Amino acid sequence: MNRPQILQPGTSYTFSKYFELPYAPADILAEFNCTYQRQRLDLPKYKDKLNCFDFLSGYLSRNLAYVNPISEMARREVLIAPTLLEICAETQTQLNIEYPINVNEQLKGSFDYYINSDAGILVIEAKQSDLGRGFTQLAVELIALDQWTQSQTPLLYGAVTTGEDWRFGIFHRQEKRIVQDLKLYRVPEELEELLRILIGIIVAPTSLTMENS
Repeated sequence: MNRPQILQPGTSYTFSKYFELPYAPADILAEFNCTYQRQRLDLPKYKDKLNCFDFLSGYLSRNLAYVNPISEMARREVLIAPTLLEICAETQTQLNIEYPINVNEQLKGSFDYYINSDAGILVIEAKQSDLGRGFTQLAVELIALDQWTQSQTPLLYGAVTTGEDWRFGIFHRQEKRIVQDLKLYRVPEELEELLRILIGIIVAPTSLTMENS
């Protein structure tokens, strides 16, 4: 017997609506004929000098000392946007904020942050808390991007973040498979590693490999 549908025909769903749904990520993604896995990811990492690291490390530490980023908007302004702006300055790419797309009634809304380079594509979803449900929303956004973008890259990268915690995910487009990274990257403690991953995705992502946790 087939499982009843979660998404109701004729009902409009924006990306933020998926954050509110109480269902398991695998069940929601199955509505789009996609599978879901959680594994440790070996993400692309930039190997050269990080010109932005010293400035950004001091800047974020200062911000955290003077501002208690409780709301999602505060986290965006104090932690997330400064990080992504430095990444874009380092890679000479454009940062799109509140980037709207409309694929159909079940796949529409705005990406909080979107970076599209010749080498790689990255979607960032900002959340005040609950990275679990936040990742489900991010996964749906990657599914929508798969149908929206004209890029032929086989992998679409995304991250959900509170500004202090970052978790990455991958959409394997040909296999229609979403993989959520088991590792959580902490800022400011793991800022350098985070920056190397973000730049690595934008500049020259290679074939993604996975390792057992």
